Amino acid sequence: MKPTSLLKSSASLPRLTRAQRQVHLLLEQESKAMTAQSIYQQLKEQQQPIGLATVYRSLRSLQVKGLVQARALPNGEWMYTLTFDDSHYLTCLNCGTSVPVNECPVQSLEDKLNQSSNFQIFYHTLEFFGLCAPCAKLSAPEN
Repeated sequence: MKPTSLLKSSASLPRLTRAQRQVHLLLEQESKAMTAQSIYQQLKEQQQPIGLATVYRSLRSLQVKGLVQARALPNGEWMYTLTFDDSHYLTCLNCGTSVPVNECPVQSLEDKLNQSSNFQIFYHTLEFFGLCAPCAKLSAPEN
């Protein structure tokens, strides 16, 4: 069972600092992947006093607690979301477009590892990298 399946909202998370609660609540409200910079900007616009370094520390702590997952984009930027489900993507190396994949070919492996290893798995990601159709068309050699 995923840790967040036990938790409904940031209000029911008593062991979080004020900053962690702010970050978690924003991710919950937005329900989309966000960069640390965009989280910082949103909180700043909401008049919530929190520094960028604190946002990064909060995200790291939330990751360690299994409440937030991170995914690196081809440009090196990290995107953060709440850990509700595992994520799978097709990502274009040229334009950076990411398309979600709804199937999970490794769920049985995760289940097996959860039972056989001494390791608490919070989530997994699976990402395929290549070129989307428009970028592949642009990079195809002309005949």
